[in-house]
Amino acid sequence: MKMVRFYDSVEDSLLRFAVIISKTGDKWVLCKHRERDTYEVPGGHREPGEDIETAARRELYEETGALTYTLQPVCVYSVADAGEPDAQESFGMLYFARIETFEPELHSEIEKILLTEELPNRWTYPEIQPRLLAEAHRRGIL
Repeated sequence: MKMVRFYDSVEDSLLRFAVIISKTGDKWVLCKHRERDTYEVPGGHREPGEDIETAARRELYEETGALTYTLQPVCVYSVADAGEPDAQESFGMLYFARIETFEPELHSEIEKILLTEELPNRWTYPEIQPRLLAEAHRRGIL
């Protein structure tokens, strides 16, 4: 089981991931990876030498084809294995994007994007992603 925690900030060098909760109009923007049959929030690893916001913008473009959008930070999150006394936290930055326009074709490992009013039941990371959405809602972002 995964333990998810939330922070206002951490040392920048600890941030390894950027995850972007996204909407276009009143619809959620979710991704379906080519090798999975589940859905996920856009996001991914920070590349060497990349600042975390640049990572978020790159991942949002790669995974959704977003061309014009607003991006705002929500909070820092961490994930660790629950029940392990010395489990290391892995940190990421959570963002919210309101997407206005998309590129017509995806050029990544993402098979398709899903625009939906209802969140899916089949998440790629079911112990993490619903908690990220709940925290963004709790903070008044959604």
